[in-house]
Amino acid sequence: MEWYIAIGFLFSTLFILMLSGLPVVFAFFCVNVLGAFVFLGGEFGLIQMARNSAEAINSFSLVPVPLFILMGELLFHTGLAQRTISAIERLISAVPGRLSIVSVLGGTAFATLSGSSIANTAMMGSSLLPEMTRKGYHPTMAMGPILAVGGIAILIPPSALAVTLASLGGISISKLLIAGVVPGIMIGVVTLLYVIVRCAMNPSLAPCDHDLKNPKGSKWTPFLKDVVPLFIIFFAVVGSLVFGLASPTESAAFGVVAALVAAFLYKSININKIFVALTETAKLSASILFILVASTTFSQILSFSGATTGLLEAVSNLQLTSIHLVILMLLTLLVLGCFVDQISMIMLTLPFFIPLVHTTGIDLVWFGVLVLIAMEISLLTPPFGLLLLVMQGVAPGSTKLTQVYAAALPFVGLQITVLIVVLTFPNIVSILQVPN
Repeated sequence: MEWYIAIGFLFSTLFILMLSGLPVVFAFFCVNVLGAFVFLGGEFGLIQMARNSAEAINSFSLVPVPLFILMGELLFHTGLAQRTISAIERLISAVPGRLSIVSVLGGTAFATLSGSSIANTAMMGSSLLPEMTRKGYHPTMAMGPILAVGGIAILIPPSALAVTLASLGGISISKLLIAGVVPGIMIGVVTLLYVIVRCAMNPSLAPCDHDLKNPKGSKWTPFLKDVVPLFIIFFAVVGSLVFGLASPTESAAFGVVAALVAAFLYKSININKIFVALTETAKLSASILFILVASTTFSQILSFSGATTGLLEAVSNLQLTSIHLVILMLLTLLVLGCFVDQISMIMLTLPFFIPLVHTTGIDLVWFGVLVLIAMEISLLTPPFGLLLLVMQGVAPGSTKLTQVYAAALPFVGLQITVLIVVLTFPNIVSILQVPN
């Protein structure tokens, strides 16, 4: 069978199943079963698929996934993350767009603790958006900053998605986690600068809080009490990776223990909260492991069918430079991101992208960061950006989805700018890397 026929057969079957409403993971499993029977040799192919599935998740390098998820769930369900946001809100006063600035700083802070873009956006939206709406903030300054920093959790540890991408792409987990920190901070900084400049130029976008009551003598106390200790946890987790003091698994385990200790010291933990955190961790971890199994098997079927080799030869004949190839892959991700979720993007593209990266000598860590930024942007791109739907869910009932789209668009432009900067200056991703 010709390689293009194999690709057409597998992907057309996959899209038909997805359009029928079947969840993405199960659609991939159905295609895998069909592909294993056709391309791997009938009954023997199905047996081989089962063996490959077991091997795909039988790896110690995947342990950080549930540990990072558990760390974020503990901080979220024990209320420590909410305390951080409240402390930051009390610290900022008497500035244009105060609540928009709080949403940027608080969202960035929560991103470094939770690792979940959805939880980040949902919590910040439900906490700050009603008050911002009541005080007359323009939708762009109310919803936009929350959406913009929601996706930073993809880049900054603890990011389960980054671990998943690294595992599937054969990228060093610790290097990818460290490499995402600076671009993540860059997105937070440019978002903050945009909010400050826009509110200074047009104060009507974010009216001042004339009714704000914030005693000067008390505003630093919550910050020192509720923010600084949690950031010590973050810096310990990231610092142990940066300086090679711990593996990703050890670093993630330390983060879980530190989160438990912090929750105990703040007297905000009980058996019910631990049970909820463990339950949510089990759900998310099981989903990710299913995805890893499905994606790994799909990659192997593409390879055995000749589709991967055929596509590589076709791309090689185009004689593209490595930078043009990277741009083409990023554009593919950005277009896909308008219609499918981040996990589907990984599963659909990595089987082709990673062999291309290897054959052209592109740096894997740099490419991994670019992919993560592209996936972060796709969280905000209409019509089906995931965070857009989350925001509409927590916004006042009268909020239209088109208003959410409009609020997100300026910040999509900012994130594309950061993507171009990282694309142009690859050394950005290695700033925190310690030479071996």
